[in-house]
Amino acid sequence: MKKIPLIGFLLLTACVTINIYFPAAATEKVADEIIKGIQENQDISPQAHNSHRSLPEWKVSVFRAIDTGLSLIISSAHAEANLSVDSSVIRKIRAGMKARFPALKSYYTQGVLGINVHGLLSPHGKVPLKIRNTVNKLITAENNDRESLYTAIANANGHPEWHAQIKATFTRSWVKHAQSGWWYQDGGTWVQK
Repeated sequence: MKKIPLIGFLLLTACVTINIYFPAAATEKVADEIIKGIQENQDISPQAHNSHRSLPEWKVSVFRAIDTGLSLIISSAHAEANLSVDSSVIRKIRAGMKARFPALKSYYTQGVLGINVHGLLSPHGKVPLKIRNTVNKLITAENNDRESLYTAIANANGHPEWHAQIKATFTRSWVKHAQSGWWYQDGGTWVQK
């Protein structure tokens, strides 16, 4: 029996197929963190998603050197379960949502707006005429930002086709993080949390 030379073995192991699946768990975690950051005035730095944050810097350097050396011999292919949420577009959208939230919270509390089945805001009940224009402008701005956020996250990860899945994940998280007394739609029916 002939021995396979080391180079031949490395070339054989380099032939892999990678399937990239929608990272549902990572998206749920990101959605929760973003919504908490908006609603609780928390700032989420990009370092919060750094998978090497618990390793000493010298170990990270060693792993990077090994990875660089191996990538010279074998082209690397990898699919990570992390979701990138750090881009100038995403930061701008989040800042706008965070600045708008105190006004929205007041209207959530008054019961004049709620979260619809698509995770977007809708008027709820009778909105008094004197605040209707303001509420509608806030709803439009917030809904535009939510849709833009989902698109920006999908694009930042190189998968624009993930928009619908990201939106569905965020929809569940918006309801999960709704405060007591806020309205949301469950199957088309308005429910108070």
